[in-house]
Amino acid sequence: MATPRPHLFVDISAHGFGHLAQAAPVLNALGRRLPAMRFTIRSGLPTGTLQSRLAIEFTHLTASSDFGYVMHDATRVDLAATALAYRSQHADWESRVAAEARLLAELQPDLVLSDVAYLPLAGAARAGIASVAMCSLNWAELFAHFFAGEKWAAVIHHQMLTAYNGAACFLRLTPGMAMAELSRVHNIGPVAALGRECRQALREQLRCASDERLVLIAFGGIDMQLPIAEWPSVAGVRWLVPQAWRLACPSASDFDPLDRPFTDILRSVHAVIAKPGYGTFTEAACNRTPVLYLRRQDWPEQDCLISWLQRHARCREISQAHLLAGHIEGALAALWQQDAPPAPVPSGADEAAQALLPWLTREDVG
Repeated sequence: MATPRPHLFVDISAHGFGHLAQAAPVLNALGRRLPAMRFTIRSGLPTGTLQSRLAIEFTHLTASSDFGYVMHDATRVDLAATALAYRSQHADWESRVAAEARLLAELQPDLVLSDVAYLPLAGAARAGIASVAMCSLNWAELFAHFFAGEKWAAVIHHQMLTAYNGAACFLRLTPGMAMAELSRVHNIGPVAALGRECRQALREQLRCASDERLVLIAFGGIDMQLPIAEWPSVAGVRWLVPQAWRLACPSASDFDPLDRPFTDILRSVHAVIAKPGYGTFTEAACNRTPVLYLRRQDWPEQDCLISWLQRHARCREISQAHLLAGHIEGALAALWQQDAPPAPVPSGADEAAQALLPWLTREDVG
């Protein structure tokens, strides 16, 4: 009789692209170890976006079990809308958990992995299925930061923590938030995909001069369009921007039509302009790409990310006023004059895969 194929149910938050950037290297590492693995992935991200990062076959359930935070743009949280969304989600929390448990019982995975929604963890506990959370943050810690003083928040926060603490463990990525209220936290190294250097090929595609510098602008899936067409000219720089901006500017080119993996582009450019986000920061550092970053407005995760980046990459902060006005030439020059530290080793994907194997190979997990 054939041995049943191990089955992993994965929930990936669609709050930007950072959660996929964390999960994909881990899933790819698992796929290499267990080629017969069945992957069921639930995410609100488009299937093509998942496929661009994943080297495994998977079944995609197009749905979102969390919303993270409602955003005005890439750097500003809409607190009023977020509060309403959380209160709505938890108004019928028990029925949501019950429905989640029924779904998981029907799918019968060996393990549930969440980055980083808590509903699938609560549903797995109700269904008697093992679960693991993985991320550099958790929504309960952010929720307490923004809403702890609200009278209605205590019950919601308790339900969040109960769900997270019902997981067998929480794989806390480096860099990551403190997570002091979570039990069974297991620290692992940085998770980042490594790209292939293709700078010369990019220059040829873009018809750049041989000395033209490429600067990628990427805000991690939560858009914030910059008025590049109104910026002062910066000699010798080509801006690579999202195609969705529909920008008509001789110094800018869309990066989507280049038809290359994002990490290959990131590794090959001379700098990236970004907000503090796990995926962009760790991938830039591990691929030795300098980072010019714009702080997010009251986002508690960013301090640990910035502190880590300052130790492991060439980086520099730019103010929103300077960025919007295009006063950027001096910041880039200063960034490129910095000494480059050794690139960090992205050991976290293999460490996470190793931590998950016991549930997927039916070994004793204690």
